Amino acid sequence: MKKLFALAAILGMFVFGLNQQVLAQNEGDTVITDDVTITDDVTVTDDVTTDDVTEATEDEGQFHRKIKEKFIEGGPFFMSFVLIALILGLALSIERIIYLNLADVNTEKLLVNIEEALETGGVESAKEVCRNTRGPVASIFYQGLSRADQGIDVVEKSVISYGSVQMGLLEKGLTWISLFISIAPMLGFMGTVIGMIHAFDNIQAAGDVNAGLVAGGIKVALITTVSGLVVAMILQIFYNYIVSKVDSIVNEMEDTSISLIDILVKYQNK
Repeated sequence: MKKLFALAAILGMFVFGLNQQVLAQNEGDTVITDDVTITDDVTVTDDVTTDDVTEATEDEGQFHRKIKEKFIEGGPFFMSFVLIALILGLALSIERIIYLNLADVNTEKLLVNIEEALETGGVESAKEVCRNTRGPVASIFYQGLSRADQGIDVVEKSVISYGSVQMGLLEKGLTWISLFISIAPMLGFMGTVIGMIHAFDNIQAAGDVNAGLVAGGIKVALITTVSGLVVAMILQIFYNYIVSKVDSIVNEMEDTSISLIDILVKYQNK
């Protein structure tokens, strides 16, 4: 439920930000600068003239206007679905990135703390260290230490089994991101097909091939295709980063699990 609220909050932030940009552009291009000294010819603020500020603002405003124009020209129906795929895909990606960054801890320091706790306070002290440490590695260590009195073989099996559970939690949501990566170009291609059908309908109604008749349909087709491909490319970058982060954490889990077994063997042989 907490993750659902987090996704809803992120989605709301994207929608709110988009609405704010639209409102700002409709109100007009207004530039406000603090501590600006006005002269007769040039206004200077930290070696930046008003001409530079105005040009930058105009470029940004033109870029946003072009984006809105292309969105409308591409057809609000199909372009809205492409935009929804982008927003949901980004929301899931950001949620995964935050979760994975919180799950990544200093495993070397954790192993040192566990070894010191075993020497000073025994297994219960080491379990307390794991309880006070966030991340999947600490959770795996806790499961293994909880079965330390049953033998090393049982500890090893427990670590392997719970490691699979934690791996599933790390990869949670990746299938949905992959879905949006796949569906965004499909929506663009669907708009392409609809645009071409519209162009041929215009030709059939006119009874003659005229570039003006087919240009609109072909333009819609190209805009929706490009939009779907751009969305897929953006989400693919996030997806690859998330997969590489998951692989890194899984490798740490496997390496540190072996080190934990060695520490327990050394502790029990004392």
